[in-house]
Amino acid sequence: MKVALNGEIMDAGMARIDPSDRGFTLGDGLFETMHLRKGKVRRLPAHLARLRLSAEALGIPLAYDDAVLESQIMAVVAANALADAVVKLTLTRGPSARGIALPEAPHPTLLITTADAPPAPEPARVIIASVTRRNELSPLSRFKTLNYLDSVFARDQALQSGADDALLLNTQGRIAESTVANVFLLVNGGIITPPVEEGALPGVARADAIRLTRAEEVPITVETLIKASEVFLTNALGVRSVVMIGDRPVGDGEPGLITQMVATRV
Repeated sequence: MKVALNGEIMDAGMARIDPSDRGFTLGDGLFETMHLRKGKVRRLPAHLARLRLSAEALGIPLAYDDAVLESQIMAVVAANALADAVVKLTLTRGPSARGIALPEAPHPTLLITTADAPPAPEPARVIIASVTRRNELSPLSRFKTLNYLDSVFARDQALQSGADDALLLNTQGRIAESTVANVFLLVNGGIITPPVEEGALPGVARADAIRLTRAEEVPITVETLIKASEVFLTNALGVRSVVMIGDRPVGDGEPGLITQMVATRV
């Protein structure tokens, strides 16, 4: 596999990250996961815009403009002879002295990797995670940072219980998102989704799904979730129907018509 490290294409086995890189030592960085389909990265401008806004908010310099970033992404895609794949762009603050104080002149690390595109997911069984919660009060809930341990713990709980994914509650006990996706509900004929202020990541596919379905962003209780006639998840790789929540079927236990429509267009 070929990767791009700070603009240089190389074999993955040759790529080396400084041991003092803050992305490794402190999780001080960001990432974007993108879907390459038929040789084109879907929603690339939206991904790069989110990366740039997040980097600015966290004070991580991003020296490359969008044209250069796109060129580097496509160079990695070409080097691996891919047409359908997952592309991941990771940006860290770079190496620094020991401790958590921000370096005065950071030298960020930029890594671009690819992986084979996964098959279309089967309808999901989910649980409501009890091992952790999403902190909607933290500004970090708005960014795709390198610390995903809350999601790791929640996903492990789901897998240990025989489910596919977990929904995370926020500190108020309301639905925020799943471990890797935004969540949408069909309730009383309308689509709703948690607001960013409730701990939902501002996903790029989420934005498209909101526009397509005219979804209303409202706080969602567990009681509302249980009453939904359809539930689906969105992320950069697509749309996944939820057919079971714990031991309760969603609707008739089959992917709904609205979900199927969204899956063909988001």
